Amino acid sequence: MDFFNIILWPIKWAIEAILVAFHWVFSSIGMDPDSGLTWVLSIVGLVLVIRALLIPIFVRQIKSQRKMLEVAPELKKIQAKYKGKKDQFSREAMSRETMELYKRTGTNPLSSCLPLLLQMPIFFGLYSVLLNAQHEGIGVGLLNKTLSKSFGESIFFGAPLKLAISTSSEAAKIVGGSTVAVVVIASVMVVLMTGSQFITQLQIMSKNQSPEMKSSPMYKQQRMLLYVLPLVFAFSGFTFPLGVMFYWLVSNFWTMGQQFVVIRNMPTPGSEAALAREARLAKQRQRRGITIIEDAPTEEPELPKSTQRSQPVNSKNRKKKKR
Repeated sequence: MDFFNIILWPIKWAIEAILVAFHWVFSSIGMDPDSGLTWVLSIVGLVLVIRALLIPIFVRQIKSQRKMLEVAPELKKIQAKYKGKKDQFSREAMSRETMELYKRTGTNPLSSCLPLLLQMPIFFGLYSVLLNAQHEGIGVGLLNKTLSKSFGESIFFGAPLKLAISTSSEAAKIVGGSTVAVVVIASVMVVLMTGSQFITQLQIMSKNQSPEMKSSPMYKQQRMLLYVLPLVFAFSGFTFPLGVMFYWLVSNFWTMGQQFVVIRNMPTPGSEAALAREARLAKQRQRRGITIIEDAPTEEPELPKSTQRSQPVNSKNRKKKKR
């Protein structure tokens, strides 16, 4: 067993356990245990469990990004201090001051990549599980020979889950599937994956970017992703099995909904979404203020003023008062 498989072993074991658990649940309620729909729903359950477990890490990522925005002015000062200095001493001093700034403020520029880095082993683990099921091999955990064969030969609307568009038509006929069905379902998923990723990236760029971020080189790289990702999904739709693509599609939908919630409730300071949130909160405060005024207890009526006239002071009394 090589080093890569050693790392993936516990991930594959957990993936198999979740898949088998959901498969048992759906089979217990009367669904066909060998149906492709049962296994697709099990993959959906796998996505929901994994992405729910990653929520605390995602929240930590958002907080880290906020801190990076706060320290950006100080970081620019350090970069301006050593601008044009290419000697080794200056580069080491710049790196040292930058690391001290990160340590003092508790920021980490790699935190934004953490959720993606954690999902990649899971993705490769699922791909390995499906590849193993394609050859009807025994899994590392609860995916025994019977379940592996059921998973590998399951068909979803005429398309075997273990096949991809690049698979030959003979392989599809062996498990009783159709190459046309594989191509149609994979094409539909590529369109949905591309659309969901495009919407996710677009709402980040259009609503959740401050003016400073829009003028940065990173913003241009994000714009390029809008056009590069469709090519990535087209490649994945051609080579990856349908079971892996179902995981990726549901995960994209989760990301799109998660980003919508984050942009609405935790927008980047200075962005369009932040201004919209402030306006929304101002309206809520205004409504609450009106309600408080309406529900406030009425003041007691003032007592009527006395209409009795005061007696005029005569001239003698006035002189005495002056003295």
